[in-house]
Amino acid sequence: MKRLFLLGLALVFAVAVLVLLPKWKQSSDNGGQLPREPFRIAGNLYYVGTRDVTSFLLTGPKGHVLIDGGYPGTAPMILKSIATLGFNIKDVKLLLNSHAHIDHAGGLAALQQASGAQLWVSEADAALVSSGGVSARNMAPVNGLIYLGIMRYPAPRIDHQFRDGAQISLGPIRLTAHVTAGHTPGCTTWAFPVQEGDRELLVVSVGSLSLPMPPSLFNWKYDAALRQELERSYATLRSLPADIYLSSHARAFSLKRKFEERASAPTPVAPFLDRAGYLEDIHKAEVAYHKALQEQQ
Repeated sequence: MKRLFLLGLALVFAVAVLVLLPKWKQSSDNGGQLPREPFRIAGNLYYVGTRDVTSFLLTGPKGHVLIDGGYPGTAPMILKSIATLGFNIKDVKLLLNSHAHIDHAGGLAALQQASGAQLWVSEADAALVSSGGVSARNMAPVNGLIYLGIMRYPAPRIDHQFRDGAQISLGPIRLTAHVTAGHTPGCTTWAFPVQEGDRELLVVSVGSLSLPMPPSLFNWKYDAALRQELERSYATLRSLPADIYLSSHARAFSLKRKFEERASAPTPVAPFLDRAGYLEDIHKAEVAYHKALQEQQ
């Protein structure tokens, strides 16, 4: 009877895995994201991301640049947003990435296939992108799900790798890569100018200000190398003369509120001119970092 019970239990578990695994995989592939109306932020810069996970399109006469690919399951939303704005995905010549997690790199392979674009990835994040997201900085259960294929994303073709300070150009479009490591080893903040009327504005799209992992989980430690990365990143970010503040997540820079404020603002770009909010968020991130250091002592 005991053997029959165990056999039945194993059978129920196997059926549950077969039924739930595809649904879990589907859920992890889109992260619960919903579409967001695409719009022009300033100059030749457009928002083409989802409700929270951002993607930005820079358009130019020699072709376009797309920053971040979202989840594997949200690539169709990005493609639709680009088309809704009247642009052709085939004119996207460069793909860039903020960091190698599934919600920002997961859709790169599909977008690369649709566009034929060249993908640039930081040297320090290249291995993560090539592996579909496996990292020593992930929690062990996360890496387990990645190895099982549940949270693994399709690995795109990496055409070029860059280091901190690299400048990447496409016609008049010029972007500077600031490797602001911490969230991932090669987490990248992109800075670039846009022309809005008679003003040149510096856009800074922050890779991520989130800490890689709370110390309370699995007794995780912020070692000397990671502390150095984070402290250098905060200093780098503070030094950038940001006019327009963006990030890899819409909630991080209050996209919903700023989008709604456009209707009553003096100009549509005005709500996005937020250096004060940019500096405040860097300060909050540093405070959270020092609190995390105290927790591990």
